Amino acid sequence: MNRFDLVGFRTLLRREILRYVRRPRNTFLPPMITNVLYFAVFGVVLGGRIDEIAGFRYILFILPGLIVLGSISNAFENASFSIFHGRWNEYIHEVITSPLSHTSMVLAYIFAAALRGLLVGAIIAGVGVVFLWLTGTPLGVAQPFYFAAFMLVIALLFASFGVVGGLWARDFDYLTVLNQFIIRPLVFFGGVFYSLDVIPEPFKTLSYLNPMIYMVNGVRYGMLSYADVDPDLALVVLTGLTLVVIAVDVYLFKEGYGLVD
Repeated sequence: MNRFDLVGFRTLLRREILRYVRRPRNTFLPPMITNVLYFAVFGVVLGGRIDEIAGFRYILFILPGLIVLGSISNAFENASFSIFHGRWNEYIHEVITSPLSHTSMVLAYIFAAALRGLLVGAIIAGVGVVFLWLTGTPLGVAQPFYFAAFMLVIALLFASFGVVGGLWARDFDYLTVLNQFIIRPLVFFGGVFYSLDVIPEPFKTLSYLNPMIYMVNGVRYGMLSYADVDPDLALVVLTGLTLVVIAVDVYLFKEGYGLVD
């Protein structure tokens, strides 16, 4: 990346970050309220009636999954909406006709969206800490490297998927379908509220086909040092997949897919 590209990259990145930072009531308040309800209902009300899972109190066990759910949903939503909104209102043409390289354009959108996902994840973690404190449940990050690595990778991965979604979408309903009817169901069946050990066959084996299993368990391993899958293998595969999707994003921008009629 040359110096001129770096300046353009920073400018586009700043614009994309300010777009959601300036509207915290729309960006950060909804996931905070939603997760207060999750922790209150699942963590406190139902959690008090559920035995420990893998030696952990239920409210602590579900915390990593809720962080993953909020992070990837917001990373995907930010990238897809930003790309689609720019196409819809035709101001994305100012970006694609600039001297900025396609790689710089794509990375600016991805990094801005991933940052939003990480910020929302931090907010959810904060809400969880409050509920853990209220219930007298201690919390620590058992494997800081894995926790940080998985959070970064999954945020970048779904921000990258969001770019594809934003280019593919033909109207706002497409974005709703992708987020609400594909991503969220996969996360809920990705071990957020349960361990794979409690699932009978053949559903346990089929669960391993769900990529969310590896993301949720990766973050859970980082926080609790417990996972139903091999965290090292999961991290390598997810990192490789992230690089592939980013390369696809750059290719689509170069080809003008969805950007020009």
